Order: sequence, then structure tokens, then C-alpha cells
Amino acid sequence: MKSTPYPTNESKRLKALRNLEILDTAPERQFDEVTELASLFCETPVALISLIDRNRQWFKSCFGFGEKETDREISFCTHAISSEDEIFEIPDARKDERFKNNPLTVGETPVIFYAGVPLKDAHGFALGTLCVIDHKPRKLVDKQRKALLYLANQVIQLFEIRTKNNILRKSQKELKEKNTQLKNFAGVVSHDMKMPLANMIVTIDILKAKYAGKIDESGIDYLRNLKRSAFKLSDYITNILTHYESDNITDNHQVEKFQLNELIKDIIGMLDTVEDYELHYPEKDLTLSTNRVALEQILLNLLGNSFKYNDKDKIIIHIECFEDDGFYNFVVTDNGIGIPKAKQKSIFNLFSTAAEQDRRGSKGNGIGLSTVKKIIRNLGGDIKVESELGEQTSFKFFIEKE
Repeated sequence: MKSTPYPTNESKRLKALRNLEILDTAPERQFDEVTELASLFCETPVALISLIDRNRQWFKSCFGFGEKETDREISFCTHAISSEDEIFEIPDARKDERFKNNPLTVGETPVIFYAGVPLKDAHGFALGTLCVIDHKPRKLVDKQRKALLYLANQVIQLFEIRTKNNILRKSQKELKEKNTQLKNFAGVVSHDMKMPLANMIVTIDILKAKYAGKIDESGIDYLRNLKRSAFKLSDYITNILTHYESDNITDNHQVEKFQLNELIKDIIGMLDTVEDYELHYPEKDLTLSTNRVALEQILLNLLGNSFKYNDKDKIIIHIECFEDDGFYNFVVTDNGIGIPKAKQKSIFNLFSTAAEQDRRGSKGNGIGLSTVKKIIRNLGGDIKVESELGEQTSFKFFIEKE
């Protein structure tokens, strides 16, 4: 038996094999179907998908063969990956100088006939073979050779899909880790900023009360502006925290059964608006079974926007809800300022705003609708907007029933 040849690019080939992350993985149906078909087409009792590791050949799929790996030193596939032939074929290994006295050629099920197609990746590295084996001398006919080549190409495509999935999985993991770091950073910074802001607001009130007689009207205006800015920054921080904690809203709260109109009444109470408004509840007061806290956050934001971004003397809001197979569907419509057509696609992006200012002259921070969409997606739904500038805006969304 001649010594086993090693490819000239062996170190790079082994690295490519490691990057595939397939060694010692569990059997997979797609690969097992290939080896079974190879056995049927080539009329051999054994078919293998063999991967050549540093000191062993490991079988991703075995048809008609009981072992999961053998020593590389005695493997036929090591010769196949070093060959320039499209198919490395040995009609009778007992008569081939390279395999004389090879322990695989003796015993009850000897490897007498062998035909293997090198499985080359996109960079040309032969990672292993798709091979067929018989216990007697033979030779493949043209149809069998063609079938073996086609099946080998299918294995290569499965490897390519695996590589892409590995890259995607790693990217998702890195993205998740970065997102977690960002959430932690936002949480720490936001919490650390809220206390000094609260102290600033209290200090402004103390200054106004204690030195009212010593500060002129211009100074009082400065203090009012400072307090207004502090409240705006505090609101911004609160919205940031809500956005990054929105996953917790859907993950950590259980499904509840509750009346929709009762929820809406609670939300209106939270908003505590002083504006002149007319609110139309859904005609049918549905009993919902879903994450109440999450839906409350969604409607609180949408209804809050209906009040804030409205230039009419009387604010009119319609809320509709109906159910169909597996979903609750909502429509929140107001007679507000509307959203320009050019901005309707971007308003759900973080920090994107549609209006220059709200009813009271304040500018939004572009966090609320992004948070709403994130929560709705976590509830298995989606949201869209329809709006006529100066006339009305309708937010339509659906969530899964629980």
C-alpha cells in the first residue's frame, strides 16, 4: 500500500473544512437522501458522503456502512481529493498498487470497487467526496457517472447553503450582542440622567419661589424655558427606555382576558387631556385575549399622537376593532394635521418625525411610532398608516390572538 497523498494546500483546505462547521454533526435527511440515491443509481451496496479531516475521514452520511469514521491513512477518499480526475474510480482495489494490503480491502465486506467525486467548495478546496463502494470488481457506466456527478453537485450546494447559514447565524448573534450592549448602555445612561434632571426641575421651582422678588420677568422666562427643556429631555429619555425595553413588555407579561373599551377608558384617563375632544369607541366591546400591557402601550402612543398632532378646535377620534381568523384588527383615525405622503413610509423608523411641531409647539423625538411597530411585530402583527394632509390620519394594525 502506498503512502496517502496530501493536497498541496492542506492547511487552507482544513481551515475551509472547519469553517463549514459540519464535522461530528447529527445526520440530516437531505444528505441521507443523496447517498441513498447514489446507491440506487450506481447499483452499489454502499454510498458515503466523506469529509477528510486531519487524521480521519468522517462520514456525514452513510448508506450501507456501519462506521461513522475511519483512519485517514487507509482511506480511499484521501486519494480522491488529491486526484485531478472528475471521478476517482478504482475497478478492483486488490489489483491497484495504491491499495494492496489496505485493511479495507479484506474481511466480510471489503472495499473492492470505489468511485468518488471530490466535493470542492467555491475556492476549489476538496473537502471530501461523494463515493460509492462495492464488494466486488465493477465499473460505472456513463449514466451512472453522470448521476454521481449531479448528486455530488447537490451536496456541494448543500455545503454552500450551510456556509451562508453559518455566516447569517454569526451575523445575527453579533447583531444581537451589539443590540444588547446598546440597550444596556441606553438603560444605564438614561437612568443616570433622569435623577439630575429631576433635581434640575425641583431646583428651578425653588429658585422661582425663593427669589421671585429678585428676578425680573425676563429671568422668570429663562427659568420657564429651562424647566420646559428639562421636561422635554426627561420625556425623551423615558421614550428611549420604553423603546429598548419594549421586548420585555411582550416577553415578561402574560396573556390576559379583558374588555377593550375598559382599556381605552383607562388610557384616556392616563392621558388626562384638557383639550375639547370627541372619542368614538368601537361599536362592539370585544373581550380580548392578548398581552394587555403591550396593547395598552400601543394605544397610549397612538391616541396620544391623535391629541398632540391635531390643529382642529375639536379633536375627533374613532377607534375600530374587529376580529378574524387568529387576529385582532384595529383602526385609530383622527382629524389631525395629517402626514405628508413622502414621510408616511419613514415615520416608523427610530428618530424619524413627520411634523415640525405638535399642538403646543413642541417637536417630537421620533421614538414613539418606532416603539409601537416593534411591539406590534413582537405580537405577531404589523402596522401601516393612511393619511390625508390637513384632513385625517388612520393607523391600521393587527396582532395575533392568544
